[in-house]
Amino acid sequence: MKITNIRVTHVNVPLDAPFWWTAGLYGGASKSIIEVETDEGVVGLGEAPWWHFGEVIKAEIAPALIGADPLDLADCEARCVPPWQITANTGENAASVAFGAVELALWDIRGKVFGMPLYKLLGGAVRKDIPFSEYFSFRAAAQGGAGGEMTPEAIVDYCLRMREQHGSTIFEGKLIMGDPELEIRTVRMLREALGEKAQIKLDSNMQWSLTTARWVLREIEPFNIRNYEDPVATFEEMAALRQHSRIPFSTHVPDLRRAVALGAPDTFVCNFAALGGLSKTLKFIAACEAMGKGFWCYSNDLGIMTSAYLHVVAATPWITEASQSLFAWQIGDVIKDGPFRQKDNTVRVPEGDGLGVELDPAAMKRWAGHFAEHGPMGHFSDPNNPGRYRRLPLN
Repeated sequence: MKITNIRVTHVNVPLDAPFWWTAGLYGGASKSIIEVETDEGVVGLGEAPWWHFGEVIKAEIAPALIGADPLDLADCEARCVPPWQITANTGENAASVAFGAVELALWDIRGKVFGMPLYKLLGGAVRKDIPFSEYFSFRAAAQGGAGGEMTPEAIVDYCLRMREQHGSTIFEGKLIMGDPELEIRTVRMLREALGEKAQIKLDSNMQWSLTTARWVLREIEPFNIRNYEDPVATFEEMAALRQHSRIPFSTHVPDLRRAVALGAPDTFVCNFAALGGLSKTLKFIAACEAMGKGFWCYSNDLGIMTSAYLHVVAATPWITEASQSLFAWQIGDVIKDGPFRQKDNTVRVPEGDGLGVELDPAAMKRWAGHFAEHGPMGHFSDPNNPGRYRRLPLN
């Protein structure tokens, strides 16, 4: 079997309403969908975490892989990715992330060739109902009535509605307005409304200074916060914060060595392509297990990457906490029957061969057309200060 073509399609998938995060207002994602074609008619699907990695695939990865054996992952990587030590030194790690998106498609091909779902290739399922959190945030109002949760009361009402409609009892959210008192009051109200058994996780996207973070975490600790992601900007600050708080910390920055050396953060939350592909992700998770660090999966991905999350968590005993999700906010996807939706906090792992998902041609046309018409979606814009980027900390 040989790779004959790699097709890259840029797509936009807006959220039903934009939400506030540290860098501004976030309205949706611009991804690259990868289709790896072979001379035997087997096509593998991949997904790049942002559209510009698709341009790297078109320019560098695809030409290097034409004619390669898609089942020989080591050879494919050697054709595309320089040693990580060199790319880390020169700041040229885009090839690693771009290949990671393509490598996901190679695993999809492998599952289709062997006629089994990805989780079986990874050793079999230890669980098939995969936990995901519901998400909340301060959100701008949008057409159609979505969003508009700009007060603690509105966020509480939204979470109660998700519990009633979907059976959700695991909630993660961003309370990112640069206002410590607003966050403290919202957390207090959430705990009172959701009860003691609900999980509450927070994600600060590095908005706080160390001084403010000490204050915020001291005030919210009595409300049994399951996890706080990136409360401050550096691992060193998290290690200092650890002296004042028992709340566990997570991060998107996959620096395991520093986390072990400093004692914080406790958990990594990562996109598989950003780690260099599924193979490297499995090694990273194994290293986390050996070092006593947790791992769960990223959010705001489309159905192809989400399916990879489902299979890996199904096959990995070490991943026990709920991964992130923005499923309820996603108005579309590129896969048939997408986007995934959790019920009673879980999504069932697909049982089809490989990733177990198929592209929806109409959806692909729609969202590729959105990208072509509007260009990539920005997520660093602050409508209150147009033309300027925010600076950290917010407070």
